[in-house]
Parts: sequence; structure tokens; C-alpha cells
Amino acid sequence: MRYSLVFHAPEPQEGGPQPSAEVMAEMQKLMSDYADALYSAGVFIAAEMLEPQQATTTVTRRGGSVVIEDGPFAAAKEALAGVFVIDVESRDAALAWAEKFPGTSYGVIEVRAAAVSYIDGRWVQP
Repeated sequence: MRYSLVFHAPEPQEGGPQPSAEVMAEMQKLMSDYADALYSAGVFIAAEMLEPQQATTTVTRRGGSVVIEDGPFAAAKEALAGVFVIDVESRDAALAWAEKFPGTSYGVIEVRAAAVSYIDGRWVQP
């Protein structure tokens, strides 16, 4: 069963305090170690860490025509920061991996099962 470990974290504030280079390097190492552990366990599907919300462009067609705008859909202190997709046997296994995620020291992991996945050119339900 595929699960997305959806990572939400505080957005860095322009002009506000930023993590030091040492703190960033340590977190990057912890994230790499985590991804390596997922891969070694054979459960890794994909991982993406996202740019801050300021780099977002939104696209909608809600009003009938396409509208493209710079900026996030909604301003928030915490934002979508990344996603890890894993393939494990159970919700408990997904939660066990989520507990090991290094970003939970400053953010939150939302664990969500896939309702349907596009695999090898077709939609597959678990």
C-alpha cells in the first residue's frame, strides 16, 4: 500500500531569523540518511522537498478561463514543505516510518494512504 508522508513546516520569514549553515547541513544529512534508510528497506518510491511558498505559482480554471498567479493559494505560517511516497504493508508501518522523519523536530508529518496510484501507465487502486 502506498502512503504519502506529507511534510508541513514553518515558512522562513523574509528578514526573519534563518537557520545557520551548520543547522542546514545537519538537517540535510539527516534527510539523506532517512531517504537512504527508506531505500535500503525497499519501501522508497519518491521524495520531493519543495521551494518556499514565495516561489509558488497557482493555476486555476474555476471561473471558466485559466488564471495564472504568482504566490501561494493561501498564506499560512506552516506550509507544504515536501512529500515522501513509500510502499509499505500497513498503516502501522507507514506511521513507524513517519516517526523516524527528521523534520518532525520542527514540523509535522501527515500520513495519508493513496486512494489510487498511477503505476506503469495505468491507474491502480490498492
